[in-house]
Amino acid sequence: MSKLRFDVVQDAFKKKAVPAESLTERTSKYFGELVFDRDKMRKYLSASTYDALVDCIDNGHHLDRSIADEVAEGMKTWAMEHGVTHITHWFQPLTEGTAEKHDSLMEYDGKGSMIEEFGGKSLIQQEPDASSFPSGGIRATFEARGYTAWDPTSPVFIQDDTLCIPTIFVSYTGEALDYKTPLKKSLKAVSDAATPICQMFDPKVKKVFSYLGWEQEYFLVDEDLYAARPDLMLTGRTLMGHESSKNQQLDDHYFGAIPSRVMEFMKDVEIAGYRHGIPLKTRHNEVAPNQFELAPIFGETNLSNDQNQMIMNLMNNIARKHGFVLLLHEKPFAGINGSGKHNNWSLGTDTGTLLLAPGKDAMGNLQFVTFFVNVLVAVQKHNALLKASIATATNAHRLGANEAPPAIISSFLGHTMTKVLRKLLEVPSDTPIEIAGKKGKSVGLVEIPEIFIDNTDRNRTSPFAFTGNRFEFRAVGSSANCAGAMTTLNAAVADQLNDFKALVDKEMAAGKPMNIAFMDVLKPMIASIIDTVCFDGNGYTDEWKAEAKRRGLDVETCVPKMFEEFTKPASVEMFTRTGVYTEAELKARNEVKWEIYTKKVQIEARVLGRMAENHIIPAALAYKTRLLNILSQLKNLYPEDFDTMAKTEVAILQKVTKLIDEVSTKCAAMVEARKAANKIEDEREKALAYHDIAESLFAIRRPIDKLEEVVDNDLWPLPKYRELLFIN
Repeated sequence: MSKLRFDVVQDAFKKKAVPAESLTERTSKYFGELVFDRDKMRKYLSASTYDALVDCIDNGHHLDRSIADEVAEGMKTWAMEHGVTHITHWFQPLTEGTAEKHDSLMEYDGKGSMIEEFGGKSLIQQEPDASSFPSGGIRATFEARGYTAWDPTSPVFIQDDTLCIPTIFVSYTGEALDYKTPLKKSLKAVSDAATPICQMFDPKVKKVFSYLGWEQEYFLVDEDLYAARPDLMLTGRTLMGHESSKNQQLDDHYFGAIPSRVMEFMKDVEIAGYRHGIPLKTRHNEVAPNQFELAPIFGETNLSNDQNQMIMNLMNNIARKHGFVLLLHEKPFAGINGSGKHNNWSLGTDTGTLLLAPGKDAMGNLQFVTFFVNVLVAVQKHNALLKASIATATNAHRLGANEAPPAIISSFLGHTMTKVLRKLLEVPSDTPIEIAGKKGKSVGLVEIPEIFIDNTDRNRTSPFAFTGNRFEFRAVGSSANCAGAMTTLNAAVADQLNDFKALVDKEMAAGKPMNIAFMDVLKPMIASIIDTVCFDGNGYTDEWKAEAKRRGLDVETCVPKMFEEFTKPASVEMFTRTGVYTEAELKARNEVKWEIYTKKVQIEARVLGRMAENHIIPAALAYKTRLLNILSQLKNLYPEDFDTMAKTEVAILQKVTKLIDEVSTKCAAMVEARKAANKIEDEREKALAYHDIAESLFAIRRPIDKLEEVVDNDLWPLPKYRELLFIN
């Protein structure tokens, strides 16, 4: 091991656990203390203002700007009690991160002094530079104006000395330039479509909510080792590196004892999350070494998505305090599990009914089957579009292996629900629907209580699996903003529910009872989905890929081509019908997606090429020189028996020489391909060219990884997988 690398590794292994922030109070006592929630609203706002704000949040009613000054004053008073000196509009542009511009509370008082001031105008609206964020051509450099506008349904919160106000972000001409705006439109669309159907079962229903429970997977690496890996620093993943002799093959990391340093990190993350009102519930080791997961209790989708963005920012900052770097890339290490962000999605009414859970009686089951089947039809109709909603340059490395779902969107139902659907096709439409609940099962040990078996198994190869009372959209990437996938799913389901309601109304207008009308509409839908989008088998097999294509499912694997689904006529019509996107917004977002894809691959290609030239080839040449010196000495010592005595050294020399030449040749070809691609003006065509370049990076990596196994360990310039993947 080289002296530099030895020092880096030793420093990393000497890291001590940093004690977690100590809060002796019960979690419930400080939960949400940094959030302006309803308890704070009651304390700092008048009764009338509180009622108006809650009415806006709960019922979607218009919030009069006249009360904004009082709300802002209440927020300011509360925030200053926590040491706040600045405010910011916190928004989610198309950069795949969050954005904020901090403004001080300080203002002149007109008497030669300064005062803290925060008014309704600053609460409601700010003006960031729209041309400096990705806009897909909606905003040019000379057309800079854009607006952020307060989202009252997501509470403001405090980070450090700043009051953060969740906002939408739109252009001067009104187009959405963020993730939150279309997400909120999709939530309204699905509520508007689902509520009339629910009212046929329960007239008291006034609103339907979309729920999201995300499961955030991530890796941790020692920051000293991270700093010695330019590829990790600049791309988020290792562009080279031979697999460790031991990685995840023993399955001993999954749910294993959490390393002490990691536990201290997790405690700090949880404390910070609780203080910000994020209901974190689960923590555990994931399958791969150095891979972990945290997950919250379900929440309303808009708020839950904001909380996911918040927790990713908190985790990034807290990791550094513990000597770690957080990796949210979907595939930071080859040969082991990548990281996803499974989006558990469901629908529920304001009366407390979960629409994707079996009911307590026949009518409750009919309501459940109605929404269950319509969701599956939406997935079938917009199969390729849903895949496009989770497609990125980084997620492409994860899909299709190591417990990640394949790049084919199908839905696992489980034995019970598959049996229910097939039976419904066989019986008369007025037959009451019965669905088996959990069943008790003895494990054969008298001292062990009976366990209850769910009516569905779990299928880790399914991108969209039913898990008892929700669907788990497993294909979403760990670094993604959940809003992209959730917006598309909610819009597709809303559009399908509108179609369904129109058909049911037609059947009932012809005199059919409600239950028969519903089933007469549902049966053709069930027949359509049961042998197309529904698949309970192994999604990794080549046989499934062929079968999926035969069924008419989308099997495209090229990410830039996947993006094209957003601007196909069926997608544009669906999004415009539901009011979620305009055609101009869809075209602009595709331009952004192609541009980001190109730039990410471009950065990877540059980093890999320069590391090959500046790190790998020099190290390999140094080893080659060492071999040549050994051979020279052998030649002098054994002139007559040289061929016999130097057989091993010659073979190694030939292997190293061949691998060096291969790396150099393939890097040169990649550079030429990059030069050609960079001349392409059209973003789509450039992205397609860079897709081919992305594929070529694997060809460059292979000989580098082979060199790592041959070159002397003390000459190799980079921390290896066996050092990166195991925290001590």
